[in-house]
Amino acid sequence: MELMLTTSLLYAGLLTLLYIGLSAAIIRLRWRDRVGLGTGESQDLKVAVRAHGNFSEYVPLALLLLVLMELTGADMWLLHALGGLLFVARICHVIGLRMSIGPSWGRTIGVLGTFIVLLVQAGYMLGYAIGSQL
Repeated sequence: MELMLTTSLLYAGLLTLLYIGLSAAIIRLRWRDRVGLGTGESQDLKVAVRAHGNFSEYVPLALLLLVLMELTGADMWLLHALGGLLFVARICHVIGLRMSIGPSWGRTIGVLGTFIVLLVQAGYMLGYAIGSQL
């Protein structure tokens, strides 16, 4: 039996490209502002590092849960809805953070979207685990 995780692979690939873009932004700003370690006095670099850090804090767990959902046979529409929402939310978060270090529509959409994905995934996992025990 061949294991196919095509939906998870799609979103893992898209999110990896976004992660590389966030990393490249940091590298570019380090060169521009001549900062080898940390963020120095560069506000742009601080924002870029935070956007990258926030991504790396939330996305790995969400991707792992997406893979687990696909392995348990979750409906493809649900997987695409969650993967798509996560991708859009992470883009909005970066845009919002670059617009303002304070509250912004982009950050709000990014945080809410990411939390919705994680909450739905947690609910699915718990429902699947409890349902399997009955």
